[in-house]
Amino acid sequence: MNDGLRNLIDQHWRELESQQVTGERRLRVSELSVDTIQGHLAVAVDHEGHRHVLVPISSHQGVRRGLDGPVLILKKRPLEGGDSYQMYADLGCLRPDLNDLFTMLCADVLRTTEATPDSSLKALYRVLDRWKALFHTKSAPLGAEQLAGLFGELTVLVRLLEMDSSAHRLWQGPSGHHHDFSAGNNAVEVKSSTGGEGRRVRIHGLDQLKAPPGGALQLAWYRLKRTAEQGSKGLIDLIEWALRLSDDEIALLGLLAAAGYHASDIDSYRNVQFEIIEERWYEVNSAFPKLSRNDLASIPITVMDVAYTIDLSSEPPTPEDPTRVDEHLTSMIQEAS
Repeated sequence: MNDGLRNLIDQHWRELESQQVTGERRLRVSELSVDTIQGHLAVAVDHEGHRHVLVPISSHQGVRRGLDGPVLILKKRPLEGGDSYQMYADLGCLRPDLNDLFTMLCADVLRTTEATPDSSLKALYRVLDRWKALFHTKSAPLGAEQLAGLFGELTVLVRLLEMDSSAHRLWQGPSGHHHDFSAGNNAVEVKSSTGGEGRRVRIHGLDQLKAPPGGALQLAWYRLKRTAEQGSKGLIDLIEWALRLSDDEIALLGLLAAAGYHASDIDSYRNVQFEIIEERWYEVNSAFPKLSRNDLASIPITVMDVAYTIDLSSEPPTPEDPTRVDEHLTSMIQEAS
């Protein structure tokens, strides 16, 4: 079957290469018979003679970053015809001497997409990740406080993924960003507590509660209870649900690894379950209790590694209305699209 797909793709490319592409940003495109819920896959040739495979995606879906040469390039590309407009994940090969291997890769994309036509972008990512080796450094399993923190962040992540399958791109905390979720102008910081009393939040650094310039920051706070009772949420269940919702499982696994979770340690986490006792969201505005660099400007020494605790047990500050929280998360999704 793979030989047939390779021959089919090669035939389409040869026909496309027989005529010159008329403009620098133009492609000669030939539609394939492989269909998805977003439309048919296609192959193309650009003005430099480079070969491409085009996987149809919805307009709101993002495309994985980081694959930008020197051999392969992946980007989001709109194509407009006389009576059509379609968004694609465009995978191109910049090395003509590797066209044979690229043809084999593209045949794998077609075969995998045929098996999962309702998730064409995931199919593309699966193929790309089968063709490269991914290694993660082994580390010690997460401790109790880390598990609670990860559970809280995953709870917010799942909420975002239910709104947009590409929302894993907003999870910036594992990569070292000072906010757990960020779209640029809008952000969310997540805090989890397993204490039974009070609403104390530990803040790390003077930028963690600093809103993005011209934007807004919300603080999500969860009181969690470690439990083995039925009806509680398991960490593994939450991770698996996030992976099912995401359109890029490997990218999300990479984020989980950066956060300290590795699939090889899954047995260590099977009994990790939490019950969400309380959930509160706050807008971190000028009236919210926090420290800033200006507050420490009068200290005649260099202050570093600032960490402090705020107590949200009394009001103000007043928790956000759920509608306002939804509006904030929607704004982040729209900003990242």
